[in-house]
Amino acid sequence: MKRILTGLKPTGDLTLGNYIGAIKQMIKMQDEYESYIFVADLHALTVPQKSEELKNRIRNFIAMYIACGIDPNKNVIYLQSDIEYIPCISWILECSTYYGEASRMIQFKEKSKENANFSVGLLTYPVLMASDILCVDTDYVPVGIDQKQHVELARDIAIRFNKKFGDTFKIPEPLISAAGTKIKDLKDPTKKMSKSEENPVGVISLFDDKEVIRKKIMSATTDSEMRVIFDEENKPGISNLINIVVSLTGKTVKDIETMFVGKNYGEFKKYVADIVVEKVGEIQEKYNKLINSKELDEILDKGAKKVRELALSKYAEMREKVGVVR
Repeated sequence: MKRILTGLKPTGDLTLGNYIGAIKQMIKMQDEYESYIFVADLHALTVPQKSEELKNRIRNFIAMYIACGIDPNKNVIYLQSDIEYIPCISWILECSTYYGEASRMIQFKEKSKENANFSVGLLTYPVLMASDILCVDTDYVPVGIDQKQHVELARDIAIRFNKKFGDTFKIPEPLISAAGTKIKDLKDPTKKMSKSEENPVGVISLFDDKEVIRKKIMSATTDSEMRVIFDEENKPGISNLINIVVSLTGKTVKDIETMFVGKNYGEFKKYVADIVVEKVGEIQEKYNKLINSKELDEILDKGAKKVRELALSKYAEMREKVGVVR
């Protein structure tokens, strides 16, 4: 079975859009691949963080992903910072990476423009990402098109190292899977629902109270036509709500359109709210049982043990090949 690696950056609250568009795809892939999933907490340090908030968010992320359906028995789940050999591997790989390669990364270009006093970590973190990928002999890295460049850099670094020091790394491939349904912002259905959105009114967090969820859905932007039909160009608000229902229930667009012939938007929104509240409630119930449990730590300890052994073996091999040994 081929191995995949998925990194989760612990920023913002996970949203209904994340669940429908990404997490459900991860749940499907855990049955198709040998799956490794980690929280990229060291990557979060490339921008200023409040330590207590970051600490809580890291644990929340893992617990929420598991509550959503990521199965610890089908995935190796761990924290990046628990694997002390990954930064060591990264340093050796940084010394095999050219400045021009790192500075061409799209995210570095964008974020360095936002703040002239950017950290060195912002420049070098794609090499740390390459270390995450290469240290566990990853076959595939599921990425969106915007992250493909980082996997290509990991490939270039691995190929260069292999040519210079002998066969060391498996060459990973980006896995551009069929994208899940993109859920849009409830207030501005022309843009996606984002966990980094500054205005939370149009965003359903998986941590939202059920009454907050109802209020957000009942006040979602629609139109004046009062017809529940799917038309993303002319009725983006209603189409977004239909997508939510289809994704959470398995009903078809035609089913929804037929159910609400002659009914008003208020009735439709109440139906959507009931479905979302039920689903998020189920996830939150599992999350609350897990967040302060020993089970969560046992899952992370088990994952860290396995990955630490892999990373140590890779690091020892690299040290020997580059000559930094006694």
